[in-house]
Formats: sequence, C-alpha cells, structure tokens
Amino acid sequence: MEGNYMNVIVDLKIFIFIIIFSIARNINSYMILIAFGIIHELGHLICGLIMGFKPKKIEISPFGLSLSFKINYNDYNKKIFHGSLVNVKRIVLALAGPLTNMIIICLLSFLVKLNSLNINIFTNIIYSNLIIAIFNLIPIYPMDGGKIVKDVSHIFKGLQKSYTITKNVTWSSLSILTAICSLLIYYYKNVVILMGVIYLWIIAIKTQKQINMKEKIFKAVNSIKA
Repeated sequence: MEGNYMNVIVDLKIFIFIIIFSIARNINSYMILIAFGIIHELGHLICGLIMGFKPKKIEISPFGLSLSFKINYNDYNKKIFHGSLVNVKRIVLALAGPLTNMIIICLLSFLVKLNSLNINIFTNIIYSNLIIAIFNLIPIYPMDGGKIVKDVSHIFKGLQKSYTITKNVTWSSLSILTAICSLLIYYYKNVVILMGVIYLWIIAIKTQKQINMKEKIFKAVNSIKA
C-alpha cells in the first residue's frame, strides 16, 4: 500500500529566495513566476494522467513545483529503435509544460488585441510565461529541454550514448547560457536572472552526478556480460 502514496518534498531554499527577492524589491515578479510555474507543472500533470502515468513525487522548489511519475513498465516492452514507448511518452510529457505556457501567452495576446484586456496589466504575465517556457526548453538536464535530449538520443543512439550526449549538451548549453546571462545581469542588474543561473548550476551538478553513477553501473553490467 505504501506505493499508492505520493511523496511531497519542500525545498527549504525557497525561503532564501523569498528573502532575497524581497530585499531586491522583486517579490511581485517572483510570485508571478511561481504562480505560472505551478500552472506549467499542472500541464505536465494533466498530460501524464492522460497517458496513464501516476504521480509519484511532488517537490516544492524555489521556482515552483516539480513532478515525477510512476512509469507503466509494460511500455518498456514496446520497442522503438533503441528505446521504447516510455521514451516517446516522456518526450510528450516534457513538452506539455512549455506548451501550457505558450497557450496562456496566445490566449492573453488574443484577448489584448481584442481590447478585452489592458496590455499594461498583462504584459508581465505574458513575459513571465514566455520566460518559463524558454527557461524549461533550454537543453539542460533535468529541465524539460534536457529530458527531451536524453529521451530522443536514447531512441536513436541507445541508453549508454544518451548519457554522454545529455552531459555534453547540458554543459555546453549551461556555459553558453551563463555567458549570455552574465551580460544581461551586468546590463539590467536583475537578481531574477542571477538566481535563475545559480539554481540551474546547482540542479545540473546534482543530476550530473546521478548520471555519472548510472553510467558506471551500465558499464559495469556490460563488462560482466562480456
């Protein structure tokens, strides 16, 4: 029965972020990002439920919610090239969040053009959703873009090569993003950009250690089989 429960984890760093953004007088922008970050995750949740996934864990992090799902292991038996149906479903699942934000942007933009909404009020909302969508599509694992890279490379190159490809793409993307954001931080003096980059480095380093461990296990198993 224990497997029927969903774990809820709260990242206490969220309180540090709230304090920093309050001091920097950017708390309103941060709250908007959090609100639509949650809606972003609801997009993942709805898509996952439609595809038959069951929520396993929900983590409340400094940038909203993060969901993980229980996989239907029967999907592993449905092979697609070097991967399986699981990889395809996870790609669709990863795209669902950014797509949710883009739908909100299109809807609000349409209403603004019809003069149904005041553009000054909803500009921040539109830009916040755009930032969340782009932020999550950056190919840095474990962001949505990084997950897509990992599953696509698994399908076409196999599991072992997908680890290497994911790592290389992650570090390259993170380095380029850091260089660009450094210029933006210098120009705009925006603490939101700074905290976003720091957060990406933290989660990237943490997950890359996990990938390295999986690589070692994979190689060890292959060496035993050989």
